[in-house]
Amino acid sequence: MVRHKIFTMSFSKVYPHYVKKAENKGKTKSQVDELIRWLTGYTQEGLENQLKKDNDFETFFAEAPQMNPSRKLIKGVICGIRVEDIEDSLMQDIRYLDKLIDELARGKKFENIKRH
Repeated sequence: MVRHKIFTMSFSKVYPHYVKKAENKGKTKSQVDELIRWLTGYTQEGLENQLKKDNDFETFFAEAPQMNPSRKLIKGVICGIRVEDIEDSLMQDIRYLDKLIDELARGKKFENIKRH
């Protein structure tokens, strides 16, 4: 099976891009962190520890305390592919995160981003 390059990319190297994308649209780092915590179950301290460890995406998601079951309610297109149709679970979780950050940057109501 082909391993995608993003699986081995450092989460801590991509994280600043998530923050920058949000801040460029008037959102905050704390909102980005809140969405990541909502998705993964990390505490703020746990998230900061992951960033310090410089783990890759695969490890970041593998060590997530509790992936939010409501993430399956995230629908739509990211990178030209419908997130709900992605078969690889790790790739799907990565794209869920991309979709959350994209919705934040587009100004979607914050509480609506976190599906209930």
